[in-house]
This record gives sequence, structure tokens and C-alpha cells, in this order.
Amino acid sequence: MSTPTETALARRWRMDVNMGASGSPDWQLCPAITEFQWTADPNHEDDTTYDSDGWKTNVKTAQEWEVEATFNRKASPDSTTYSPVHEKLRAAFLAYGEDSRVGIRFYDRNGLPEAYSGDVLVAWEPQGGEYTDLDQVQVTLTGTGPLTSITNPVTP
Repeated sequence: MSTPTETALARRWRMDVNMGASGSPDWQLCPAITEFQWTADPNHEDDTTYDSDGWKTNVKTAQEWEVEATFNRKASPDSTTYSPVHEKLRAAFLAYGEDSRVGIRFYDRNGLPEAYSGDVLVAWEPQGGEYTDLDQVQVTLTGTGPLTSITNPVTP
């Protein structure tokens, strides 16, 4: 096996949204992403006792995760509808209860093994701008429940 020499690019990430009903996933690409970043921060609590001989000890007690993505709004050629995937995220932002949860997965578009899946709550922030700017939206997708490693769906 050779040692990797190429640097991965930030644009390697692809995100799909589950457009299907509960129990029957229908993964569809979230189009036109221009920025993508995810985090999974652990919560560490001090677990130090006198028995540690002065060395501080910690224990992981929880973990949270989040995805931030910006995308260009895509409309139909006749300007009567937006991307159904974008609309699913916007509708979840306005909803409560189970309707506010959306399944997502994100993965390396080149097939490398890094790939994850989980349910999120959506924050929807139109970016506005000058009259020459593109219509962009930033979404913050806050994980609700575990972020699960999955097999990359584009791995051959």
C-alpha cells in the first residue's frame, strides 16, 4: 500500500437529505452547496480524585454534532418551484415535533471511507446581499441523537 501524497479538498463533501417517509429512506442530493463544515464536540467532565496523585482525569459524558452548509437556491426554469431538497429543509425549519427532524447523510464524494448519517433540526438563514449577489441560504443542522458512521454510498 502506498503512502497518500495528495491533499484532500474541502469540496470533497456531499450531503444527501432523506426525502422518504419513516422506514423507507429516499436519499437525494442537496444541490449547489458552496460551503460545508461539520463538527462533533465531546463533553468532558473533570473526574479527578485524590487517587490520581495530582494528575487531572476526565471522562467523556456526552457528544453533540452539527453541520453548517451554505447553498445557492435553485429554482425551476420557469421560476415556479425551488429544489425539493431545499424546500424539505425550509419546511422542517418552520415545523415542530417529528416534522422538524430531517435525516441527512454526508460523505466523501470521491468514495473515501469517511461517511456519516443522523437526524437533525434545521436553522434556516437567508444570506441576502447586493442586487448582483446570488440567492444563498446558510443552514445549521443540529444533530439530535447519534452521528453514525456509515459505508460511503459512492464507494465502488
